[in-house]
Amino acid sequence: MSRSGIKNIAKRSRSLGDHRNLRSWGVLLVMIIALSLLSDRFLTLPNIKNILLQISVTLCLSVGMTLVILSGGIDLSVGAILALGGAIAAGLLKTGLDIPGTDLHMQVTVSGAILAALLVGTICGWINGITITRLQLPPFIATLAMLSIARGLTMLWTKGFPITALGPEFGYIGTGTPLGIPMPVWISLIIASVFHVIVTRTPFGRYIYAVGGNERAAVLTGLNVERIKLCVYLIAGVLSGVAGLIVTARLDAADPNAGLGYELDSIAAVVIGGTSLSGGRGSVLGTVLGCLIIGVLNSGLFLLNVSPFWQQVIKGVVILVAVALDRWGSRRA
Repeated sequence: MSRSGIKNIAKRSRSLGDHRNLRSWGVLLVMIIALSLLSDRFLTLPNIKNILLQISVTLCLSVGMTLVILSGGIDLSVGAILALGGAIAAGLLKTGLDIPGTDLHMQVTVSGAILAALLVGTICGWINGITITRLQLPPFIATLAMLSIARGLTMLWTKGFPITALGPEFGYIGTGTPLGIPMPVWISLIIASVFHVIVTRTPFGRYIYAVGGNERAAVLTGLNVERIKLCVYLIAGVLSGVAGLIVTARLDAADPNAGLGYELDSIAAVVIGGTSLSGGRGSVLGTVLGCLIIGVLNSGLFLLNVSPFWQQVIKGVVILVAVALDRWGSRRA
């Protein structure tokens, strides 16, 4: 297969993703109309802002998850990396860092804490990529192990207690409202826009589709499949660190249990947005739609006073239907 063949495969994959996006747009529109009729509080500016704010963390994680799933993998560790990155940032900001073997104590600024969280995400993502590409472990097993490692390290770092009172400067990441829009919404919007361009307009994006669509053909073409996979897991780790910063700043605390279940929410958003779990088909735009559908659904169920237990059941049914439709569409294709 030639490089032009890879380009054609990526183009067809994005075309299939566009058809799925139309379906997702239709579902979202129907949900908005129905919930607007059922609740007069749904289609209000405060509620719209709240929906966008609530999905901002999931969107950061889901963008990275989209790249991973497009390449034919899965990442179960994003929620745990979120917690670890947020805890490291909060701990360094709160108490600084003692240099081992010396009497030196280093105080960490807000910028330093942000860099620390991103570095944690980078390292965890790199380890995921290395264990999958070099050690040939299945992505499910490798990232499940990282989930356990990151959770354990978070508990060790925090000693099981939240780290609180991080200051207004750091809190601005989660509570600031430049131009009247919450900062987490700005961050997630920028991330989604950047990676939409990367996936649709760059060779790296085409290579991701090629690897997920037919890994053996990608190898025969001369693509460095290991490097591409390593990059997508590294990106997922970095974006998990960003999500950890947002959650920690919003709460003004690093909760050792932060991010529990977020990996499932991010996978759900990706699948509902039309990305195939078998890899090679989907888009970042579809993931944005998936996050919006989940956010609108959660908001509507809350406004209608639906029991939280039933909310979980309904979300599970939505995910099941989305995966079934994906399989049905794949067989037709």
